[in-house]
Amino acid sequence: MWILILFFGMSILSVIVYKYFPVYVTPLMIIRCYEQIKNGEKLKLKHEWKDLDKISEHMPVAVWASEDQSFIYHNGFDTKAIEQALEEREKRGRVRGASTISQQTAKNLFLWPESSWTRKCLEVYFTILIEAFWDKHRIMEVYLNSIEMGNGIYGVEAVARENFGCSAKDLTKQQCALIAATLPNPLVYSSASPSKYMYSRQKWILQQMRNLGNQFPSEEEIEERREKERLIREREKEKNRQ
Repeated sequence: MWILILFFGMSILSVIVYKYFPVYVTPLMIIRCYEQIKNGEKLKLKHEWKDLDKISEHMPVAVWASEDQSFIYHNGFDTKAIEQALEEREKRGRVRGASTISQQTAKNLFLWPESSWTRKCLEVYFTILIEAFWDKHRIMEVYLNSIEMGNGIYGVEAVARENFGCSAKDLTKQQCALIAATLPNPLVYSSASPSKYMYSRQKWILQQMRNLGNQFPSEEEIEERREKERLIREREKEKNRQ
């Protein structure tokens, strides 16, 4: 009983603390360092926290466009994407990811990379917590600073320095789209040496960014859009009843 109370207390406290303070290290960073040592590789860990206003304005739009276009509307889980993933698995036997930016942030910040039911349950729990305590800008800020972006590279500042020789603030729209194109598997795809597939994905992401308005909305605009979306859903439900 006391173990559960301690777990819930510490987890809630951690989420509240990370709402205000930078995240300098995550479990994934430690795990990757251990794997490097175990495999006899040279230790590599490049990470530097940058506030959202010190990151190119194109970067949040790029990952919003590529990873989770429902990000500003959902409360941590994209039910439509989950339903589509389940249908695809049933029809084709193929597992397609349906994790939102919020879920990925929860996993990156508190959990480990290997998939299991235990981790999935904890991921749901921590996703609910960060959605309850943080706003969308904070979730995006932590996501962009903690996500793995290459071998030993974590966060936008590190990948900008390593692959483009500039700061995260100076990344161009094209570079941001290229970085976003690696995120399905940053250990396979590299923005430093893009493949044909990556350039085609970059092109698609740039188009999606234009469709989204090329700008990540403010918290006030997010609230307005969510309210409009809620009203639209209510009208649709009313029509279906009739």
